[in-house]
Amino acid sequence: MKRRDFLKSAGYGTLGAGFIPRNLLWEGPVPKISITIDDMAYHANPLKTWAGMTDGLLNALKKHNLHAAIFVAGRNVDKPEGKQILRFWNDAGHIIANHTYSHRNFHAPEISVDAEMQDIIKGERIIQGYPNFTRLFRFPMLKEGDTVTKRDALRSFLKQRGYRIGHVTIDTSDWYIDQRFREKLARDHHADTTRHRDYYLEHILKCSKYYGDLSQEVTGRFIKHTLLIHHNLLNALFLDDVLTMYKRDGWGLVDARDAFEDPIFASAPQTIPAGESLIWALAKEAGKYDELLRYPSESAEYERKRMDELGL
Repeated sequence: MKRRDFLKSAGYGTLGAGFIPRNLLWEGPVPKISITIDDMAYHANPLKTWAGMTDGLLNALKKHNLHAAIFVAGRNVDKPEGKQILRFWNDAGHIIANHTYSHRNFHAPEISVDAEMQDIIKGERIIQGYPNFTRLFRFPMLKEGDTVTKRDALRSFLKQRGYRIGHVTIDTSDWYIDQRFREKLARDHHADTTRHRDYYLEHILKCSKYYGDLSQEVTGRFIKHTLLIHHNLLNALFLDDVLTMYKRDGWGLVDARDAFEDPIFASAPQTIPAGESLIWALAKEAGKYDELLRYPSESAEYERKRMDELGL
């Protein structure tokens, strides 16, 4: 299938459970991918504690000799247990990065530039003492400003404080799949997890194929990608499966620190609203890929109908 034809027809969050179709695999050279994990949140579930979820994620990364970047929402770890969780990540060599303190949507009209600046500083105070603290910043929900004034003011502020934006290139809806997964388990603690795992793997692969192809369209080369996932039960259970899938299908795994050195991450798209996947934003800015894009780039609405149909 030609690249643009795939992009047009992808519907890339809609595959059902089952084995991954071979026509979604790469042909020829492949890009490299790193893991970035947002929020450090914990949602109660019958399978794993917060520490147990952390162990699942850390063990999967260690098995594949991979170091991630952890974007920390300060409010989630502003307690003794949270600080211990952060120490586990730091001591394992992973990047500790800023995701604000309060995890608010910067596009909301009630969130002023000054309020967002103060929230970034507050988040920084929570994590700056860890040796692997790195001045990378990621906007919550990838919302970087709904006006030129807000966008440019925050970019200037971050630069003054020595931050680079920790852009996402491959966006996913893992947060929504995880939400549905936990709701299922709340109704039935012994529910079979296999179908959710298979749906999730297909979702990850299809998102990766879509954004990977789009990045080639926009940049003309293979870049080092940053995959967005969350510190949640879904990934605590299945990150090893995700990484194994990438290896099996020919992707190269790279540390997040290495990935963020790719020149693509110096880009500053002039889109409004600003944000979403960096690849999405660059495609939007180019003005010739609109038929390949949707907004918001990842949302529950793209998964809800299919998951309902599959009983997930």
